[in-house]
Amino acid sequence: MLRILLSAILFLAALPATALAQTPGTLISADPVPGGPEASRSWRIAYWSSDARGRAIRVTGMVVAPRDRAPAPRRVIAWTHGTWGVVERCAPSLSANFWNATPALSDMLARGYLVVAPDYPGLGSPMPHPYLVGTDTARSVLDAVRAARSLPEAGASRDFAVWGESQGGHAALWTATEAARYAPELRLVGTAAAAPPTDLAANLRSGSDLNVRAMLAAYAAYSWSQHFDHPLSSLFNKTNAGVATRLARNNCVELGKNPRIGTILGILSIRNALRSKDMGRIEPWAGIARANSVLPRAVPGPLLIAQASDDTVVAPAVTRSFAVQRCRSGAPLRYVALPSGGHAGVTRGSAAVTLDWLDARFAGQRPPNDCGRI
Repeated sequence: MLRILLSAILFLAALPATALAQTPGTLISADPVPGGPEASRSWRIAYWSSDARGRAIRVTGMVVAPRDRAPAPRRVIAWTHGTWGVVERCAPSLSANFWNATPALSDMLARGYLVVAPDYPGLGSPMPHPYLVGTDTARSVLDAVRAARSLPEAGASRDFAVWGESQGGHAALWTATEAARYAPELRLVGTAAAAPPTDLAANLRSGSDLNVRAMLAAYAAYSWSQHFDHPLSSLFNKTNAGVATRLARNNCVELGKNPRIGTILGILSIRNALRSKDMGRIEPWAGIARANSVLPRAVPGPLLIAQASDDTVVAPAVTRSFAVQRCRSGAPLRYVALPSGGHAGVTRGSAAVTLDWLDARFAGQRPPNDCGRI
């Protein structure tokens, strides 16, 4: 044992300082950010993470804490955001709308939670954003929680839950699958996902809002072409490849704002280009979708899924299929079915139920199981 310990010490001593500094989860900076809910304080953080190939990457995000001094380490909710865009400037932490666009933020703080909200790789940092790419995204979430624990004023504990919506629902599920292996020093108590894309190929073909579906297809195609170095020519002709690229590069999601005329025309062009095509059946896109879909049995521990029956972006039937498959595997599930609210309203509509459920997970209570009624 002594020989092993000495060897480890010599190995670490031989590493260059930059390699030690880039250890995943290392906090690079924490800059106070004004604004936010009353009686809270916030920091925009930068930290080191690693991609699926083990390469060090710089990621950004937000940490929001109640202003009062916690008597003990704070319980942590890793909030995983929905789609804001796929280029650097679309990072939520760069937006003045971060506070309003983060559902139930005030409620989380009122319950004493520390909120850690990663931007994900490539949002807020100069690299391709791996849109709906599971491992890279999950590692950035786990490393954000690690980094927050190095911020003394935050008072983060090792116990955390992950809660996300839409793209962030996918991120939450992947974070749960990676947590024990990638960050064993943390303790995940529960996972909540609102309207999560689970089977990516099915989701890309099943959303009933054709305009949103076209926009998301442009986001996915551009992101995957950049991240995996696949040419768009296997999906689009030269003209439509340019249209998809411009849509992805020029459009961050801005709540309450109408799209520009150029965006509308671009979406119509992509709709027409994909009218007789299915990304989920064309390689290499189909393989990427399969590799980054979530296996229901692979998500460990307590799980809550929320879905609105009138969601036109993430097809309710696909989410329900995921829930049924999970129940067949014998794993428990809390399933919150909303009769209305659409895609935009599912998180806020299920927030009170979700936060009560998370409170119970932190308290160590036995999770309820809705498998008998799905």
